[in-house]
Amino acid sequence: MRATQHDGDQRLSQIVTVPTRPFEGQAPGTSGLRKKVKVFQQPGYAENFIQAVFDVASPPPGAILVIGGDGRFYNRTVIQQAIRIAAANGYGKVLVGKGGILSTPAASHVIRKYGASGGLVLSASHNPGGPDEDFGIKYNIANGGPAPEGVTGAIYARTKEIELWLTVEAEDIDLDTLGDVHVGGMTVSVIDPVADYADLMEELFDFEAIRRMVRLGFTMRFDAMSAVTGPYAVEILLNRLGFPAGTVVNGVPLEDFGGYHPDPNLIHARELYELMISLDAPDLGAASDGDGDRNLIIGRGRFVTPSDSLAMLAANIQIAPAYKGRLAGIARSMPTSAAADRVAEAFGIPCYETPTGWKFFGNLLDAGMATICGEESAGTGSDHVREKDGLWAVLLWLNILAVRAISVDQLAHEHWARFGRNYYARHDYEGIPTDRANALMNDLQARFETLRGKQFGPLTVNVADSFSYTDPVDGSVSSNQGVRILFKDGSRVIFRLSGTGTQGATLRVYLENYVAPSGNLDAETSVMLAAQIAAAEEIAQIAKHTGRSAPDVIT
Repeated sequence: MRATQHDGDQRLSQIVTVPTRPFEGQAPGTSGLRKKVKVFQQPGYAENFIQAVFDVASPPPGAILVIGGDGRFYNRTVIQQAIRIAAANGYGKVLVGKGGILSTPAASHVIRKYGASGGLVLSASHNPGGPDEDFGIKYNIANGGPAPEGVTGAIYARTKEIELWLTVEAEDIDLDTLGDVHVGGMTVSVIDPVADYADLMEELFDFEAIRRMVRLGFTMRFDAMSAVTGPYAVEILLNRLGFPAGTVVNGVPLEDFGGYHPDPNLIHARELYELMISLDAPDLGAASDGDGDRNLIIGRGRFVTPSDSLAMLAANIQIAPAYKGRLAGIARSMPTSAAADRVAEAFGIPCYETPTGWKFFGNLLDAGMATICGEESAGTGSDHVREKDGLWAVLLWLNILAVRAISVDQLAHEHWARFGRNYYARHDYEGIPTDRANALMNDLQARFETLRGKQFGPLTVNVADSFSYTDPVDGSVSSNQGVRILFKDGSRVIFRLSGTGTQGATLRVYLENYVAPSGNLDAETSVMLAAQIAAAEEIAQIAKHTGRSAPDVIT
């Protein structure tokens, strides 16, 4: 935390009690409460939710709270209110990133490093930003990770009965100047949002090996998507690793992300993808999302799926100094491909299958049962923080490529030759009316018994069920986490409604087909998944329920 003093003292502020009424629908999803900005702009809406968080968190007197966000529209307004509400609720200190900026993984690190009781992360992640777009608030607990279901459930229950919120009479603070001010009886420290995180990355990875690779001519393009990772990428890639100017593009965080969708996939990072398959491609292309917790990896002429990236990183993670000799286990979300399972089996370590949502990895990481975790939605991370971490994944790729002196494409082919290849795709049907989406899922669940043993083209259903997870650490049970259709040949189709959107419902259909090392390892994914795609439509009757003849997004 690097700060200099600046003027300001509001210690004489009085606590104000503001009567309120509950708002409907303040249930946190897989990553906090996300709604349209205009919903959050309703008087008392954000304040109710923040007060409900503090009521449930019940911080001890003098506790530390971390606040930051991805720089999207409305961040600064909510940060100022959150500071005043925190002062009225007995916090002793708030750490807030300069400009209101803290990437989600950086916020997790700051919570852990400074012993904070928790933090507010203001972001709607990879969703668009701007006055007519999305906003979100997520609460992270003292381990730096997202609040578990027991906590988010209690927060939601509190929002349904809340009658007042507390604040103090105080002016907005200067978020753009490092240093300390006082609001009520609470100290607010405006900190450098990048320094602590960049120092951590230098502790984890062999920066000198990467610098040597850069000096020998290794090139890359990092697209920060006009989102929060820009300042982090500039400091680490340019200032510390020696990549030349121009390596980082779209590196200035903008409130509307430049009018683009900050989701690092082949649709929204199309310009990067086209560069990477061109004759002028650098050695590595990478991107991160709105709040910096997701990643995209593309080698010259080789896109690496998030599921494959997790498996390839896990197989090579011990190359990085901080992970040498300590790969305890791997964890993945249920919809993520089983590529990581094959690495775990070969290494003789466990692989845990959890519901979607990074919060489910927290107990495994805290217990030392898993070292690296990942989700098919482009989230990868380790036990260094309790969030997925986009730039961390990019740096681990760089460390591996530097030490092994290998290209992304070569690494992928060597990996598949050893472990086989899990052909994988996700089809998203966005903005479906909620009642139609629920009808589709209910119909699937009602037909579990009749589906078993039924044949769809060359595929025969072996298992049809709703995924349930029992946490191996605390024994908590999470049910109804997605419909699984497992075929006798080992392939599968998963149906799940996403909890990260702000309007309607998104149906996600996950398709997977494993091919052994002796099989065709370099075919077109759509060809290798043709049978699973046809079976998914026939089983779920997607067109009938949604009126859609094709997915909106394929990744």
